[in-house]
Amino acid sequence: MTALDIIIMAAGKGTRMKSRTPKVLQRLAGRPLLQHVLDQAASLQARRVVVITGHGAAEVEASCAQRTGASGQFDLKCVRQEPQLGTGHAVQQAVPQLAGDGMVVVLSGDVPLTQAATLAALVDAAGGERLALLTVQLSDPTGYGRIVRAANDQVQRIVEHKDASAEQRAIGEIYSGIMAVPARLLAGWLARLTNDNAQGEYYLTDIVAMAVADGVPVVAHRIQDALQVAGVNSPVQLAELERAHQMRQAAALMEQGVRLADPARFDLRDDAKTGARGELICAQDVDIDVGCIFTGRVELGEGVQIGAYCCIANASIAAGAVIHPFTHIDGEKAGASVGEGALVGPFARLRPGAQLGREVHIGNFVEVKNSTLADGAKANHLAYLGDATVGERVNYGAGCITANYDGANKHRTVIEADVHVGSNCVLVAPVILGAGGTVGGGSTITKDTPAGALSVARGKQVNIAGWKRPVKQAK
Repeated sequence: MTALDIIIMAAGKGTRMKSRTPKVLQRLAGRPLLQHVLDQAASLQARRVVVITGHGAAEVEASCAQRTGASGQFDLKCVRQEPQLGTGHAVQQAVPQLAGDGMVVVLSGDVPLTQAATLAALVDAAGGERLALLTVQLSDPTGYGRIVRAANDQVQRIVEHKDASAEQRAIGEIYSGIMAVPARLLAGWLARLTNDNAQGEYYLTDIVAMAVADGVPVVAHRIQDALQVAGVNSPVQLAELERAHQMRQAAALMEQGVRLADPARFDLRDDAKTGARGELICAQDVDIDVGCIFTGRVELGEGVQIGAYCCIANASIAAGAVIHPFTHIDGEKAGASVGEGALVGPFARLRPGAQLGREVHIGNFVEVKNSTLADGAKANHLAYLGDATVGERVNYGAGCITANYDGANKHRTVIEADVHVGSNCVLVAPVILGAGGTVGGGSTITKDTPAGALSVARGKQVNIAGWKRPVKQAK
């Protein structure tokens, strides 16, 4: 196979985005647009990728350096286009980084949803010796370069919208900005470019007419799916593309049997913090209510129910569990897990390292971090469990906290099986509560408690007869 080298155009300012963040670093489904395109290059098993930067070059190049996502190894280079004199001028900057023996695929850093199969078909169409263009038929082609064909239907040239006549603007087949071309031919054509056009720029599209003049076949690989070649130039377009992408993800899940209350109110995103790709794995009969956001890798077991407006990231939820509305679960790199038949929420928060066993109950306004709760344990109201090991059937009362941080180090609390902790207790770690014990409400426990004992650690109640409340002084 001919080696593939990829050029990614990422120099544009993106003025209409009205943002200090470079356009190619705006996020779609949680991942920068450019990262989506780099993943496309990885899917093609590219030998080298050359990213052309310009506006916000330092930020864009830093993003490339910390690339995460699809597997695939390639040599990554960044070159700067300064000043920015058009698409042809941009690709001229990349030529010194390319070997002359390969096929070059030109991609746009703001076109994130092109599928790997589409790009592979484009490369096949080029066949190592032709110029292949990715095209699509649009009902409204405004702003795009038009594909001009001869009477025999052969591609003759591309005319940019601003240079097109009224007759040419009526053409619905447009050039997507994506092409495959032999490197040995590309360099020669780029050297012949001029800026004799309405914009005074060097258009990459002018090489099509050069190829025709040189007798090099020009082929168009036309697709019907406009979403694959949709670019982003404004916040409105970014939002439209986000929703279209999410609807496709939702449709794929529903085809697998997942019940979505409203596919228009569903999001599956990559995780910007960990770099984990958005992946939702669902067993049979999963039910997801409206407004839920899934981030990173999330696995839902058979019959899991997710209530409205939950945010779940990097977590595994076992069969039969119910996550009530407005619950926030984020396992980050440590992960979080919910056991079979567990009940969580509403308004609960599971943080990294939260591991819930079978039929655990975590109620409203309960936060769990780096803690393990064994089967049947319950924390039903207004509580905090941090750095704790909780045994089977423990009942953890409302308003209780583990005081796990001494200002310098974290310490662990161990609550053994069948302990009952009364309301409004403070467990000052490190501390162990012995199996079967009871802690009286309002206690501050600073020492280990014996198994089976009642432990009370609070001030003695004092009643002062006839005491009068302070009254406000007259002004």
